[in-house]
Amino acid sequence: MSVPLQADASTIAAGVNNVWILVVTFLIFFMQPGFALLEAGQVRAKNVGNVLMKNMTDWILGTLIYFVVGAAIATIVGGLTSPGPFSISAAFAYVNDPTAWIGWLFGAVFAMTAATIVSGAVAERMEFNAYVLFTVLMTAIIYPVVVGFTWGGGLLSSGGFLGNVLGAGYLDFAGATVVHMCGGVAGLVAAKMVGARKGRYDANGESQPIPGHSMLLAVLGTFILAFGWYGFNVGTQATILSVADDGSLTFMGAALGRVALVTTLGMGAGGAMAMLMSARYQGKPDPLWTANGLLAGLVAVTGAVPHVTWWGGALLGGLGGFLVLPAFRFTVDTLKVDDVCGVFAVHGVAGAVGTALIPVFAVGGFSASQFALQILGVLIIAAWTVTASGIVLYVLDLTVGLRVGETEEAEGLDLGEHGVSVYPEFVADGESPMADGGSSVRTDGGEFVASDGGERE
Repeated sequence: MSVPLQADASTIAAGVNNVWILVVTFLIFFMQPGFALLEAGQVRAKNVGNVLMKNMTDWILGTLIYFVVGAAIATIVGGLTSPGPFSISAAFAYVNDPTAWIGWLFGAVFAMTAATIVSGAVAERMEFNAYVLFTVLMTAIIYPVVVGFTWGGGLLSSGGFLGNVLGAGYLDFAGATVVHMCGGVAGLVAAKMVGARKGRYDANGESQPIPGHSMLLAVLGTFILAFGWYGFNVGTQATILSVADDGSLTFMGAALGRVALVTTLGMGAGGAMAMLMSARYQGKPDPLWTANGLLAGLVAVTGAVPHVTWWGGALLGGLGGFLVLPAFRFTVDTLKVDDVCGVFAVHGVAGAVGTALIPVFAVGGFSASQFALQILGVLIIAAWTVTASGIVLYVLDLTVGLRVGETEEAEGLDLGEHGVSVYPEFVADGESPMADGGSSVRTDGGEFVASDGGERE
């Protein structure tokens, strides 16, 4: 006689939800190769290996550091910036609690994203050892403090000191400011302190193009990032099965549908507006700017996806794409910051604007107190990131040095920092790589051909 398997509804829901979280976590991890391709395509061939090494290091060291200390720091900051009892030892309980490890891993892939964003801003001239140490401190302290302020129940949350005063909790569903703006602002500070690449500005201070070596890789990386972003946004809707009061299971289809639709509309609107803006500024629609606008649209709605109407999400995404080109030009031309991959425009500006405007397009209508908290939250996160990043980078500059030497920068960081050439065919008479905007390269083992390439203007 066979007996049908019986299971409590809450056990089934918990099991399905945990599997869902793991699946989307793996999807978010797949954004790492997306970032690697996006950044590699926007640098010269002589620096591709260095970009790849930095992206691998972000994951390798970042996960270790976030497990040992980063996640606990987030909990500690959350406890210190909110009322109620708090135990520091309890903040490290996850280390020996297998039931907490799935949640830790989900948090870790977000931390790695914040750290990886920085590498695109400082490409082609930052000393590798200094970058590694900055990544360690980014995942150990800088990013975890922001998590503590927000998702960790601290200062900006409904239970935190500031949230209590305003009677609201900071809205950033999947990390438009917690992850992306934090990384974008840290990248801006790092790019400023490391200094511009040689040749980026002429004697009059006017910016000069330095072409990346492969728009193909950059756009391919963009598509991979967009794919992984569904894990970022839709995956943060971690509950897909809930248990009703009568014990029945309920599928959270409406919540999943909203975040999926707003994510998609924001992505499309951001790309469309950037395409139009590039055509307006440069005379023709630019593939790289369209790719950056697509990403900026995603960043702009990342904090908003469950909170805003579908048309509000489209407007926020379009605004992110609209701003990305002028924000980049402001960064490069006015601030004189050589942000190679435009991370401040894509991640910093789009994340700040999209998250601040959530109450304007909220499903439940506008709330003045919520709007005030959103503005304050953006400012507090930005201020902390600027201050902490500046201090860390200043100390690193005094100790290990932030920038490679002029000779190493000229020959490329692949050879200078790692002793490799990603494109060994791109050589002239056995000398150093020439696929760097130089006069000629050998790409096929045959005759030399003129090197050419485009760069965002």
